[in-house]
Amino acid sequence: MTKKINQTDINQAVWAACDTFRGTVDASIYKDYVLTMLFLKFLSDVWQEHYEHYEKEYGDAPELIAEMLKNERFVLPSDARFIRLYEQRHAPGNGERIDKALHAIEEANITKLRDVFQDISFNSTRLGEEKQKNELLAQLLEDFTDENLDLRLAHIGNQDVIGNAYEYLISRFASEAGKTAGEFYTPAEISELIAELVDPKEGDEICDPTCGSASLLMKCGRQIKRQYGGSKKYALFGQESIGSTWALAKMNLFLHGEDNHRVEWGDTIRNPKLLDNEDRLMHFDVVVANPPFSLAKWGHGTAEDDRFSRFRRGIPPRTKGDYAFILHMIETMKPRTGRMGVVVPHGVLFRGSSEGKIRQKLIEEQKLDAVIGLPEKLFFGTGIPAAILIFKQNKTDGSVLFIDASREYDSGKNQNRLDQARHIDKIVATYRAREDVDKYAHLASPEEMAENAFNLNIPRYVDTFEEEAEIDLMAVRAERQKLKAELADLEEKMDGYLKELRYDV
Repeated sequence: MTKKINQTDINQAVWAACDTFRGTVDASIYKDYVLTMLFLKFLSDVWQEHYEHYEKEYGDAPELIAEMLKNERFVLPSDARFIRLYEQRHAPGNGERIDKALHAIEEANITKLRDVFQDISFNSTRLGEEKQKNELLAQLLEDFTDENLDLRLAHIGNQDVIGNAYEYLISRFASEAGKTAGEFYTPAEISELIAELVDPKEGDEICDPTCGSASLLMKCGRQIKRQYGGSKKYALFGQESIGSTWALAKMNLFLHGEDNHRVEWGDTIRNPKLLDNEDRLMHFDVVVANPPFSLAKWGHGTAEDDRFSRFRRGIPPRTKGDYAFILHMIETMKPRTGRMGVVVPHGVLFRGSSEGKIRQKLIEEQKLDAVIGLPEKLFFGTGIPAAILIFKQNKTDGSVLFIDASREYDSGKNQNRLDQARHIDKIVATYRAREDVDKYAHLASPEEMAENAFNLNIPRYVDTFEEEAEIDLMAVRAERQKLKAELADLEEKMDGYLKELRYDV
């Protein structure tokens, strides 16, 4: 009987594989090797399973089997299979062999995997000198022969355990990586919250211009599947500036079965790659992002001459790129259906100068729909509280809903979390109701924001002040006198006890 592998089994097995590197190579380095090996193992196991199926059915026609395998979702050259690498693990040159295998896989699947492995080298000196590197990689290959890492569909069923295991690893690496984690991962509950707020629909084109490992994009896709009975009638688009993270996003999307995607590698502000046939910015129904907070070197020097006119409302400060990403996202929303959710530091809500002018224009254009304050310590790499801004193209009035959700969360040792039922659902329900909630939400009019000089600092609109109970000074005085009398009585009794014991008092 074939053993079925559950999510916990595979998560534990892939995390245990990381022990091979711990203490020798930093987590920020070895995460790419473990995740790439998981991808290679998955391709190999699925290919082998399909090969065995075709062999059983067409055993006397090898040419037909070869043709059938060419039509697989991924083509796997014979020498690039995991089993071939495993069989040679004790021979010198593991790093070179794995790199050649990855290159062969990329060439055989060029339209899907072009350049995906170019930023990862198993033959790199980052893994140590040749002898150490060879031993590390031999052990890694052995780690992936664990019975719980047999990734054939007969073992894992139709569940998305491989994609989930990939995301599990990414989240664990993010937890270990500290400040660098924000480069590739948005916490799952934040992605879930944003996805529910922007409410993606069947047929939507969805974009994340700073997509990291694509976790936020995939949450939007899952939202559509939940609402429309598993429908895959949507398309995902993204751009990522860091090569290794872009590759991570591509593998992550494929492992989750998200083949209908286009994710580009490059700097979104300096060199946007998501362009249409007329070399203009593409437009999307949904635009979501968790951009780097207050990026210092975002491309200020070329912003004035931006050929896409993204900064016509004003040029963000030289050392703070928050509004550069916001303005890019605004420009890529579809004119009628476009909606947008973006994570920002609180300074975006109230800083003055050019940011104040940009903020005022966005409010006056009736694009800003909601400002949602989040608790502190939700994001990897920063303890500061953040906010989510929701924009819409089809707003009919200039009102903005302010939600102060900063005080409701589950506290953790290193990171706080939002619970789906108690926190996320409440935020989403409040957003959709669009009504005042005492000490939690306020629907502000354009006049109200103008009176505040377009400062969007949440406490200006949501009063969370808890009035302290009035102190009854006469009652306090009476209680004090009572305590004094009791103390005097105790002192008198103590003196009596000491006299009985013949102590000099």
